[in-house]
Amino acid sequence: MEFFTLTTLILSFPIIVLFIFDYYLHHNRRGILVDKIPGPKAFPMLGNALDVNVPYEQLWHFLRNSARDYYPVYKFWILNWPVINIRHPDDLEILLPSNKHIEKSLFYDLLHSWLNDGLLTSTGDKWRGRRKILTPAFHFNVLEEFVDTFVEHTDRLVENLLAEAQSGDVVKELLPIFSKFTLGTICETAMGTTFDEKNKIQNEYRKAIHDIGNLFYWRATKPWLKSDFIYSMTTRGKQQAKIIKNLQDFTMTIIEERKQYHDSTGGKYLNEFSAEDTENKSVPAELRKSRRRLAFLDLLIAASRNGQGIDDHGIQEEVATFVFEGHDTTAAALLFLSLVLAEHTDIQNRCREEIQEVMRGKVSEKMNIRDVQKLNYLERCIKESLRLYPSVPTIGRKVIEDLQLKTCFVPKGTIINIHLFDTHRDPNYWPRPNVFDPDRFLPENSKGRHPFAYVPFSAGPRNCIGQKFAMLELKTLIAGLLLNFYLEPMELAAHVRIVPDLVLRTAHPVPLKFVPIRK
Repeated sequence: MEFFTLTTLILSFPIIVLFIFDYYLHHNRRGILVDKIPGPKAFPMLGNALDVNVPYEQLWHFLRNSARDYYPVYKFWILNWPVINIRHPDDLEILLPSNKHIEKSLFYDLLHSWLNDGLLTSTGDKWRGRRKILTPAFHFNVLEEFVDTFVEHTDRLVENLLAEAQSGDVVKELLPIFSKFTLGTICETAMGTTFDEKNKIQNEYRKAIHDIGNLFYWRATKPWLKSDFIYSMTTRGKQQAKIIKNLQDFTMTIIEERKQYHDSTGGKYLNEFSAEDTENKSVPAELRKSRRRLAFLDLLIAASRNGQGIDDHGIQEEVATFVFEGHDTTAAALLFLSLVLAEHTDIQNRCREEIQEVMRGKVSEKMNIRDVQKLNYLERCIKESLRLYPSVPTIGRKVIEDLQLKTCFVPKGTIINIHLFDTHRDPNYWPRPNVFDPDRFLPENSKGRHPFAYVPFSAGPRNCIGQKFAMLELKTLIAGLLLNFYLEPMELAAHVRIVPDLVLRTAHPVPLKFVPIRK
């Protein structure tokens, strides 16, 4: 009997400790304040871990339903992590412009094994210094050359589709062709390397980028794998380590090759990336012909050699970050933009007419940055598509000190998730929120709208540094497609099933029909 009692006590002890810990979590200052916020029912110790550790599509519906049921703010717990979820523009207006709460949430910590402290994941003085270094890479005179890259890759995609169309209309799954396009343009503008579709190493690089995104999100829904040590012992942790090594080896090879190029030319082209030169002059045509097109990587090499506080490791961090952050978001935007244009034939035709008018009478058929900038109606279509389908549907922040929002009080040490998908569809700010209507973004219709009701590129100090880059890329590719094809839907955008990911992701392949325009 005594043995039985002792055994029971020993077995019960861990459970008792866990219940004591759970009591402490919810009865300390942070727990009391968090639990004042409504939210779905949580279990002792587990919190809402069972609600989020479900198939991705089910998780998407859990988040959307909770945002609706507990409007305008709700909370849930994942073990000992309190997560406050906001969507109201008034709350965004307080949080996003803050210079204090710029640290990304725990979710982004999972990216450190690859990106380390690049612009996406760094914070504090390091982030501010890197942001200052990188800003000139998105000046008009640099973007002008990037548009040349966009046009070349657009022409290549159009030629491939037209070749397939010789035997009839072409039906293509969108994400693979758009991901290949955006990764190609990102790698050429970020690293200065042109991807050959038949190159095995470069194709493996594309696949690795895609695979590592899937691994990151799989891990993020399993809080018991937050420890790098524990995760490294799992099969997927070992797979990720191998992928990261291959990605880093590839990036370092490119960096070394670019440095050797600048050594062989005496570094004379790096001067084009000085702040004064970037802001005050375009590169003469004869100089462009005499050197390789400069890339984002060249800016970083110039900063390193000018003693601006970035070394080879830092260069690798930023190139990896830009490639990772830039290609998937733009591919997702292209997918949903193509879908909504295919559904709305009248809007698609109006875009095509605008593009034809801009290109009419041009001696060269190649678009340039000034042509792209004239596509005002197409830009409104892109903005409306990003309202309905923001490429990054959720942004995470760590609250480093108490924060009073409009809808709730957030104690220090809490995670905040900003659900832009729900903000952009709030009927209090967007009449008929699920309707695709580009005229919402006419100046007269935008007047008086809450400035934080629409933030597809975030806002404040951590807004997307590449938003002009992305808009030019989106406009260039869609313009090229609409000049050569009628887009016809195979599936309605509203019927596409969505899953949460680092970017807005579809739960299944999404095809589209490309019908060649006979000229």
